[in-house]
Amino acid sequence: MRQAGRYHDHYQNLKKSHDFMELCKDPNLAAEVALGPVADFDFDVSILFSDLLFPLEALGVGLEYSPGPKLDKKLDRSLLSQLRPVSEALEFLKFQKAAVEATRKVLPDNKSLIGFVGGPWTLYCYAVEGSHAGSLVEAKRQPDLYASFAEVMTELLISNIKLQLDGGAELVMIFDTAAGELSAREFNKWCVPHLKRLAAQYPGKLGYYGKATHREHISDPCFSELFAGVGVDHRWNVIDLLKEERFGFVQGNFDQCMLFLPEAGFKATLDDYLKDFDQLNSVQRSRWVCGLGHGVLPKTPQEHVRYFVQRVRQKYS
Repeated sequence: MRQAGRYHDHYQNLKKSHDFMELCKDPNLAAEVALGPVADFDFDVSILFSDLLFPLEALGVGLEYSPGPKLDKKLDRSLLSQLRPVSEALEFLKFQKAAVEATRKVLPDNKSLIGFVGGPWTLYCYAVEGSHAGSLVEAKRQPDLYASFAEVMTELLISNIKLQLDGGAELVMIFDTAAGELSAREFNKWCVPHLKRLAAQYPGKLGYYGKATHREHISDPCFSELFAGVGVDHRWNVIDLLKEERFGFVQGNFDQCMLFLPEAGFKATLDDYLKDFDQLNSVQRSRWVCGLGHGVLPKTPQEHVRYFVQRVRQKYS
């Protein structure tokens, strides 16, 4: 997650000539951005270079990046009634399919390619609050507005996911950055029905990641029966999840902040983290997609990203 970005020289050089929107919406540029970290760090999997907020823009909410995302309207009942039809919004999002196709063409054959969309709850929080940070009081105090919005957004995401799969993505991750801001009770009541609908549409083709979630958030059978796997952040005990053998793949979950340690401390911390995986058998470990908790942060030392990949391969390949 967040493979390409502000930590990487390749991306920074492209940003000198192109703004963020251009890099996402020009398929050849999006492919060049996505290829950069795979070519440099030799990741096994590449991720479509895009942004999870584009479905909001597709529905008619103005969006700009300066440098972070800014929406020109906040969601309320009035705006909900003015959103574009899903069929029109889908036309807007076809650049993502073209970007997936262009990325697949430039990736080596032995590298996988995944797409992604935001979860309905996270997209709703952005639409109401302008971000997914803070207490989310405005978002949480309007569950009926969320229910209405999620019906529209889920319909659009079903088609958006199809675009990416048709373009050549092997799997599409649902990134639910605001999921952990809900209690497990509200998450299961409000969010799981829409997530289950998405997964049922594409069984075995979707993964789910919710930031700051807990075990109770993914207790519904759909996460093991319909989703291909789950991603977890550094708050989880990933060893326990892999031992359960309940889920397909489990992605995670080295704390991304530990890459900022001085070299000796970083290497020692990584080795200490990896020791835990020695207790797994080869079948359990084969379901592990090694990565960071939430993603590479800006200003992360590139040499530490490179060493991370090399060290994990050295130990477990």
